[in-house]
Amino acid sequence: MTGSRRTSTRSTSLPRFLRKSGSVRAHALAAGALAACASLTAGCGVVPGITGGSGDDSIVVMTWAPAGTAATNKPGMPAFARAYARWINAKGGINGHKLTVLTCNDHNDTVSAAACARRAAKENAVAVVGSYSQHSESFFPYLEGAGIPYIGGYGVTNSEFTSPLSYPVNGGQPALLAGLGKALADTCAGPVALVRPDTIAGDALPPMLDAGLKAGRHDKAEDQRAAEDATEYSAQAEQALKAATGGGGKGCVVPALGDRNSTFMDSFRRSREDYPAVRTGTVVGSVDQTLIDASGGASGPYEGAYVTGWYPVASDKRWDGMKKVISESAFTDTSIDPSDTGVQTTWIAYSVFQQVVESLGDGEVTADTVRGALNSGRKFTTDGLTPTLRWKYTSRLATIGLPRLSNADVTVQQVQQGRLVAARKDFVDVTDTMVNADVD
Repeated sequence: MTGSRRTSTRSTSLPRFLRKSGSVRAHALAAGALAACASLTAGCGVVPGITGGSGDDSIVVMTWAPAGTAATNKPGMPAFARAYARWINAKGGINGHKLTVLTCNDHNDTVSAAACARRAAKENAVAVVGSYSQHSESFFPYLEGAGIPYIGGYGVTNSEFTSPLSYPVNGGQPALLAGLGKALADTCAGPVALVRPDTIAGDALPPMLDAGLKAGRHDKAEDQRAAEDATEYSAQAEQALKAATGGGGKGCVVPALGDRNSTFMDSFRRSREDYPAVRTGTVVGSVDQTLIDASGGASGPYEGAYVTGWYPVASDKRWDGMKKVISESAFTDTSIDPSDTGVQTTWIAYSVFQQVVESLGDGEVTADTVRGALNSGRKFTTDGLTPTLRWKYTSRLATIGLPRLSNADVTVQQVQQGRLVAARKDFVDVTDTMVNADVD
């Protein structure tokens, strides 16, 4: 799309923690690291009532995400991290250690993302846990320089599946699109049009959707780029609907615009009257129950749509542990939505981190020892919210440049009578589909 802003999310640098030079680490400890975290009200801070430092036995971690921006926002992730710290500390901490959670707003820009990572290094964080940022090329160099593991990123950038310090708990956008392609190949009678952000991260989406469609012997999707911070999408909606009208007008439109999906659907609803047979399909993170309700529920454009996700539906009993944390420790923080995949990812990431600390026993908890436990081959469980997690340096997905992707399972959901429900009982492993994707 002409005039749209493309945001790079690739890092071509070597792992910094493997280098002997101290220049990066020195920069990581610079006093200017506090630029993005001036105050708690600005989106950065420390859990109230919890102190850190050399004089106590607390563990320092950080959770970051964008908030208050014109593009994707995930304020529930750091908010949940603070609630989790209150909850776990009320129970005596993790293996006797109090948990100090620093939070930071990356503002969806490279400067703030780097500043968040520098602050994590300056404050001696042992891990960054359950976070979201599109700017991995800005923050990973500082984490790698300080040896700080990145546990449970949202999976929005390729670097999260390549950096040796990354420990993703889901398959990111690639797995979701591959799974959605397989579902649409079986259910969509006409062409598929993909509407996605005109960013480097967005560039990774079409090959995976096409791989899923190909697995079901369906034609490739039309790739339609759109600005991720647009205020309306009338032209894109009309173009997508026209592209999906082949095969008797029974094609499908797949909007994958994150927080801007609701804006796109406003335009889509107005244009759809001339294309009543066109259906929609999308991925969790671009749609949730709140958006389905706001779009008209059973009479809205999402009715009948297939939606792929990383985890079970929010009503599943396996989320009871997370919901208990929210009910007991979130207080009046309305930014924490238990159906939000960002909040869910943060819960799973902290569950993994808790197991890591417990596995260290009486040993010291540092970034090095946390990373060692994660690299040990140990398996981590998540009460069935994901398959058992274990990170290795080689995998089948390394052949397409995603060596750290250890969980390629997705769930398939569908909007039925306005409610997002499970369309299939079990997880679907899309490893084979992804391996066969046509990626550069």
